[in-house]
Amino acid sequence: MQDRHVTYREIEACLGISPTSIHSILHEHLAVKKVCSRWIPHNLTIAQKKARVDWCKEMLKKYDRGASKDVYKIVTGDESWIYAYEPETKQQSTVWVFQDEPNPTKVVRGRSTSKQMVACFFGKTGHVATVPLEQRRTVNSEWYTTICLPEVFGEIRKMNKRRRIIVHHDNASSHTSAQTSAFLTGQNVEVMGHPPYSPDLAPNDFFLFPHIKKKMRGQRFSSPEDAVEAFKNHVLEVSQSEWKKCFENWFERMQKCINLDGEYFEKQ
Repeated sequence: MQDRHVTYREIEACLGISPTSIHSILHEHLAVKKVCSRWIPHNLTIAQKKARVDWCKEMLKKYDRGASKDVYKIVTGDESWIYAYEPETKQQSTVWVFQDEPNPTKVVRGRSTSKQMVACFFGKTGHVATVPLEQRRTVNSEWYTTICLPEVFGEIRKMNKRRRIIVHHDNASSHTSAQTSAFLTGQNVEVMGHPPYSPDLAPNDFFLFPHIKKKMRGQRFSSPEDAVEAFKNHVLEVSQSEWKKCFENWFERMQKCINLDGEYFEKQ
C-alpha cells in the first residue's frame, strides 16, 4: 500500500469495488488496521539514544535505583508558559447523553495569546518554589542566575544553610551556559545532568506541568498574572504522596528507557 492515508472512498473510486469488498480485502485478507501516528518529541539518532541509556544507567547506579538518601537532595525544575486561557481537551469536554438527546456542540476557541512564563522547582518531599518571569520575557542566563536560582536555593536553605543541593534541569541554553555553570559552582551545587531531547525523563514534563495545566483548561483568567496565581495554588494542592510517586516513577522511567534501548515510550 503506497499511500497509507488513503480512505475507503478513494479506494472505491479508484478500483470501482464496493465498501463491503474493500473492508473484506483490508481486514480479512491483508489484516491491516488504521491507526493514528504517535507523536514523539524528536527523531532520535543512535548517539542520542545511547546518551539517554548511558545517563539512565549512571543515575540508577548513583542513586541506588531511587532508594538512596541522596535523592532527597535533588531539586528538579523547568520553565513553561502559563496562558490566560487554554481550551479543554476533547476528552475533557465529553458528556453523558440519553438515547433521544442530540449530541451537544461546542464552539472551538483557540488558546489565549496572553501568557506568562514560570519556572517551577520541586523535590521528592514537595514543592520548593515557583518563580514567574515579568513582562512576558523568556528565560536567559541573567534571569536564571540572579533571580530564579537564588530564590530556589534560598527556600531550600532557610532551615539549613549548609544543606547540599543537587539540581536537575534540562539542556536549555540558560541552564548550561558558562554564566549558569559558574554560578552553580560558586553555590557548591551539584548538577545532575540530563540527556538531550528527553522530556520523558524530566519530572516537570511528564508529571507536574501536564497535571496542573489539565486542571486549568477551560478556565478563563482576566490576566496571565491571575493564571499564574491559579497555577501556584494548584501546585500547593499536590499531595506529598504524589510528589513521592513522581520521583519513584522517574527512576522507573530510567529503567524503561534502558529496556527500550533509548527509544521514547508511551506516557505512564
